[in-house]
Amino acid sequence: MPLERIALISDVHGNLTALEAVLADIESRGIRRIFNLGDYVGKGPRGRAVIDRCQEVCEVNILGNWDDFLPDPNRTYDNEAMRWWKNELREDQWTWLRTLPFCHDFVLSGRQIRLFHASAGTVHHRVRFDHDEREFLGMFENTEATGDGPVPTVVGYGDTHDAFYEVDLDRTLFNTGSVGNSLGETTPVYVILEGVPDSPTPAPFSIQFVRVPYDAAAELEIARTLGMPELAGYESELIHNTYRGDLYNNTTPTYHRP
Repeated sequence: MPLERIALISDVHGNLTALEAVLADIESRGIRRIFNLGDYVGKGPRGRAVIDRCQEVCEVNILGNWDDFLPDPNRTYDNEAMRWWKNELREDQWTWLRTLPFCHDFVLSGRQIRLFHASAGTVHHRVRFDHDEREFLGMFENTEATGDGPVPTVVGYGDTHDAFYEVDLDRTLFNTGSVGNSLGETTPVYVILEGVPDSPTPAPFSIQFVRVPYDAAAELEIARTLGMPELAGYESELIHNTYRGDLYNNTTPTYHRP
């Protein structure tokens, strides 16, 4: 049976310039299926346009933590930037974001694959690349959030903006990294899965990470023109590869994880 390629993107965060660069690369490879692992909004200036574009091109769209809490009418944490990012969206998009599915399960080359944004239990729990064994095994569990489907052997997620790949105990865990707010390296990154779709029989299978350069200075200028708050933080992450929390806390960044 012929192999098929699926592009996985995540954490666009309102960065339409980066998204369009990645989508152009995906199209140039002849890939027609795109799955989005969440966090369409926040941090960047054009969440509304990013949502519209992803609704147009993505076969699968999954809930992210920003997608859940930013439009939440009961959200308690608030500041100028949060209000700006929320009000840049349309009200119908607030509803669309919060009703996105938690995860997406499918079979490729005999492997049971599960995609979600951050962890198997909630979009609000972060699992870093330097996790312990308990966290690793927890990513493959069925939970109230995932439902009681077949237990996955391959799990892909986003959230940390830090791409990695790990194999252990016949299980594969990978992080797609971020399209719009990549940390560790500022170049946008996405993943290509290749295999035989819907086949329970083992067949060739691959996971490829792709870095796509884009005009970060142009994206920053758009944010400036639109009057987006936290512009210094956006520049810090897009241009200088420094997490905005380090910038605003006036702490010196070292290695980007504890």
